[in-house]
Amino acid sequence: MSQEKYHAVLFDLLTALLDSWSLWNKVAGSAEVGVTWRKRYLELTYQAGAYRSYEGIIKEAAQEVGVPVGCADQLIQRWGEVEPWPETRQVVSTLLEKVPAAVVTNASIALTHMAVAALGVSIPAVITAEEAGYYKPHPQPYRMALQRLQCAPASVLFVAGSAADVPGASAVGMTVFWHNRRRLSPVDAQVRPRYVSDSLWPILELVQGTGMAGEFAAGGQ
Repeated sequence: MSQEKYHAVLFDLLTALLDSWSLWNKVAGSAEVGVTWRKRYLELTYQAGAYRSYEGIIKEAAQEVGVPVGCADQLIQRWGEVEPWPETRQVVSTLLEKVPAAVVTNASIALTHMAVAALGVSIPAVITAEEAGYYKPHPQPYRMALQRLQCAPASVLFVAGSAADVPGASAVGMTVFWHNRRRLSPVDAQVRPRYVSDSLWPILELVQGTGMAGEFAAGGQ
């Protein structure tokens, strides 16, 4: 059992709480094409820095890997079909009874509204890259979220989904729990998360001792 108790939780949205990968694969027509497209999109957002059209990046990534532009349009239209991981709703609902929580995401404001609706749990604070003016892993989105939570970084557990969130959130002083369900490779081998799991359940043990189901590895991979 962890000796640290975190007083708030900040989540990545599209990978930590939602299985957005499966929607990309469906629209692309295969897992192989979907993963290639998604990985290029992630690279473009990581490299973007200042915010530019999120939907434009989706289309740009499609073009670069040979996915028809019609698929990109279809993905944007079907964004609301994204589904939460099986335990997401119960874990988030339990946490919200105990501590403040927020979401910080690289998605545009419009697509974030759709994704949060699909999440099925009301999140009190949602910060987008569009609102912050920068894409993660730039520190500004994380810092804006911390301001909304009114919490010091050291008291917040950041639940990463995408690999770049690990160094990004670590750089602003948060402890990182990497929900690495897709077994992604680190983008920075020198920066490790405090915790790694293929499930969200262990977060409940880390935050105010709210109970735990499942196993996780401490100390990174």
